[in-house]
Amino acid sequence: MEGKSPNRLIEYSALTFFLLLKIVLSFVLVNSVYELQRDEFLHLDQANHLAAGFTSVPPLTSLFSLMIKWLGNGLFWVKFFPALFGALTIFFSWRIVAHFKGNLLAKCFVAVACICSLLLRLNTLYQPNSFDVLAWTACFYYLIKYFDQTAPKYLYYFAISFALGFLNKYNILFLIMGMLPAIIISPNKKIFANKHLYLAIMIALMIISPNIIWQITHDFPVLTHMKLLEKTQLIHVNRVDFFINQLLFFATSIFILLGGIGALIFYKPFAKYRWVILTYLFTMVIFSYFRAKDYYALGLYPVLLAFGATYFGIILYKRYVWIALLLAFNIGLFIYALPLIMPIYSPEQIIANHDRFERVGLLHWEDGKNHQLPQDYADMQGWKEMAALTDIAYAKVKDKSALLVRADNYGQAGAINYYSKFKNTNAVSYNADYLYWFKMDKPIKDVILIQGTYDEDPERKKEQPLFEKITKIGEVKNPFSREFGASVFLLEGAKIDINELINQEIEEEKEYN
Repeated sequence: MEGKSPNRLIEYSALTFFLLLKIVLSFVLVNSVYELQRDEFLHLDQANHLAAGFTSVPPLTSLFSLMIKWLGNGLFWVKFFPALFGALTIFFSWRIVAHFKGNLLAKCFVAVACICSLLLRLNTLYQPNSFDVLAWTACFYYLIKYFDQTAPKYLYYFAISFALGFLNKYNILFLIMGMLPAIIISPNKKIFANKHLYLAIMIALMIISPNIIWQITHDFPVLTHMKLLEKTQLIHVNRVDFFINQLLFFATSIFILLGGIGALIFYKPFAKYRWVILTYLFTMVIFSYFRAKDYYALGLYPVLLAFGATYFGIILYKRYVWIALLLAFNIGLFIYALPLIMPIYSPEQIIANHDRFERVGLLHWEDGKNHQLPQDYADMQGWKEMAALTDIAYAKVKDKSALLVRADNYGQAGAINYYSKFKNTNAVSYNADYLYWFKMDKPIKDVILIQGTYDEDPERKKEQPLFEKITKIGEVKNPFSREFGASVFLLEGAKIDINELINQEIEEEKEYN
């Protein structure tokens, strides 16, 4: 490679700068009007119900949630972990460039490309997606290292990265499905004759075995979850939009991305790494076949950006004008597109710029319809208001040991448990993992009922014969919230055995799901 190795101190300083910048931007580029997002509440609540598996996600996120709980469960730590995973993704991308003997310029290119992309938005949400991208990037890094150096340790690092990725999100299986044929048709297929590969596979299986056993003993709830996703969300996925959005995700870094793809295909020094581009193609075909959500593929891109950054670091070495133009395009377009990438606009500002958001499909929800806000943003509104209404009802109940707080969905239940000033509300729902978290050890006398926006029984005619008194406490009035109109009711003085009724409904829901 051209150019001399940069001074280590300068390189470490540059890397530290980009890692800190990544973390800081994840905090400062989020408008304070937004609360936590619906899924984040569920993941945080999993810390209170540790298990080898959950119906919604594998167990690794619950361990991160437990750490957050130990640290005080504050907003800072909730946001810190995904930001940290994003920073570590940059670190591995930087190391991939370093493996190719890329110069400092190339390393800065890949850092800027990762920061100035949708990955920054991804790393503001406490969801498995940030660690998912990190695990994919680590898998690519260690496999590249192994194929070039044939040191067995990298196979074990690869196996551990895969196992942790699997325990974080099953999505990483699609990477393996795309990677296998890519390696089989490449000169690297000799890896399958290496005993260390199979020992590494055994280690990976040992790490993930508790979750596999949990899936078996619980009749594979992951399959039920996938079927539900297919019926309610994936059915609305448009394959053309899936591919278009791949480019939009990295529009600001498009030259580096295309440079990486082009270099893998045409640049002779990268010929031995063509299994990477084949992995990309095979995995994308698999995703398209299963109508996957567009962001499922994000883990494929840091390695491609690393190849593109290395290539541009070579061809633009000491060509300062071209370097300035590339960085100006990347950073300048990112700043221009920032309101579309990060939640810096308030709901009022988004509505005022409706056409701009609609043109790039940000107002299109999983229900297949357009709305006034992006779905994630609507999912970050109204939760504190709902928790406050629940607190009003909670304070009215004398015997809280005989109280059940039952929400309409997992977002409501988790938000109440997180934002309530009472730390023993233990809100549950017939939705997601909450279906398995009901505490029925004492007879239930009172119920706080949270009904969703589309309530078919606003007068609570169904519950009137079951309770002595029913009071509507209030409803969510934030018009920007996805939970707008959701109501909180206090049902007092049970006339029947509510425990039996709840247990029956739980079994019906399990049967339905």
